[in-house]
Amino acid sequence: MAHRRLSRGLSRSQTLAEQAVLTFERFIRIEAASGVVLLGAAAVALIWANSLFADSYHAFWHLPLSVGLGEFVFAKSLHFWINDALMTIFFLVVGMEIRREIHEGALSRLDQALLPVAAATGGVLLPALIYVSLNTDPVRVHGWAVPVATDIAFAVGVLALLGRSIPGYVRVFLLALAIIDDVIAVLIIAFFYSGGLDISGFLVAAIGIFLILGLQRMGAGSAFAYVVPGAIVWIGLLMTGAHPTLSGVVLGLMTPVLPMPMREAPLEALSRIAEELRNGDAVTTKDVHRLAHPLRTLRLVRREMLPPVIRVQTALHPWVAFGIMPLFALANAGVSIDGVDLSVGGAHYVMLGVGVGLVLGKPIGVVAATWLMVRLKWCQLPPGVTWHGVWLIGLLAGIGFTMSIFIAMLAFENESLLGAAKLGVLLGSLIAALIGLAWGAIYVRRMRRVAALDAKTEVH
Repeated sequence: MAHRRLSRGLSRSQTLAEQAVLTFERFIRIEAASGVVLLGAAAVALIWANSLFADSYHAFWHLPLSVGLGEFVFAKSLHFWINDALMTIFFLVVGMEIRREIHEGALSRLDQALLPVAAATGGVLLPALIYVSLNTDPVRVHGWAVPVATDIAFAVGVLALLGRSIPGYVRVFLLALAIIDDVIAVLIIAFFYSGGLDISGFLVAAIGIFLILGLQRMGAGSAFAYVVPGAIVWIGLLMTGAHPTLSGVVLGLMTPVLPMPMREAPLEALSRIAEELRNGDAVTTKDVHRLAHPLRTLRLVRREMLPPVIRVQTALHPWVAFGIMPLFALANAGVSIDGVDLSVGGAHYVMLGVGVGLVLGKPIGVVAATWLMVRLKWCQLPPGVTWHGVWLIGLLAGIGFTMSIFIAMLAFENESLLGAAKLGVLLGSLIAALIGLAWGAIYVRRMRRVAALDAKTEVH
């Protein structure tokens, strides 16, 4: 009863703030657990691609899968449906994360956003420069963006292994940096890894966008209502020559951050319906017709208690974390060691550029940019974050698995260079994770020692 009275006393803004905190905590837990699943999927892919059944690995992902209606048949490989269709849902969640951060998170205020934006920018520029310095060839240089991305799931998963001793602001800083990394990676894909663009495709995508705006204007709150317009945007971007997964980001950024306006406040509607059911006899008589309207209203109120950007992301996130991302890893991390000839076309420089970019470029770029912003007094470190914590964030930012492999597949058509790039991503991410774990263990011990000394000083 006390909890109910307290809930009634909360303002709308307090309720939303509480929900945002719970959503953030749930997000962290899912990312930490999914990192383990992602690692398992990558390991299975590597073992499968280097086993006696290696031929079946490549043959399986190139099996044709068709979607047809009447005479119209759209046939693509299983690999295409994973990388270009299912990964659109991954980018949809990324887009909604960005939308939320702009509305109420690390990107909502310039003073809060400046430090992680600068750190992420440093963590993009230096790996790219390292890669380009080792790969000046016109073909190899096309992979300059492969080592610039951070994998949120793996980075948060490794951080979770260090336990709860890691300060909360370190987690928030890492998450903000990884999300900004995603923003930069999406922009890089849009501007540097899209082919010659077909204008007619943009017209089709625009039709889908106008349909979405129209549905939002009409107050359509069900996510299923937006599936067809979303598919039209995806088809339009596919026609343009841009990567169709970018439609996910577009849809994510268009997702409303406020609940649909209702004639009656959700909490008041819940109280009214509960009172009606309590005082009436529809429940005891099990009158289906009289129960239909209040139950339909209850479903609507329950749906609109949270903004669509939180509600849809919460619903999709487990599917993306434990389904789509591991499936992507299984389909793309299978690098055949025997099949990668590092002596062909400077492939070893591609692998080296990607690996060094992730292991050294990321942490040095992140720490250097952060140090410069603090030195110039444009920013200050968040409460509880020391320079040891910043180095930990930088090291974990070097784990670039999912997005790095995705960009590598856009950058290289040559199988040797693509294999070398994937190998660089896998080795670089593994080394970055191990160094991050070792540094994190030292960091945790140091914090505990300092806390023990402070406690002893207070006693005396």
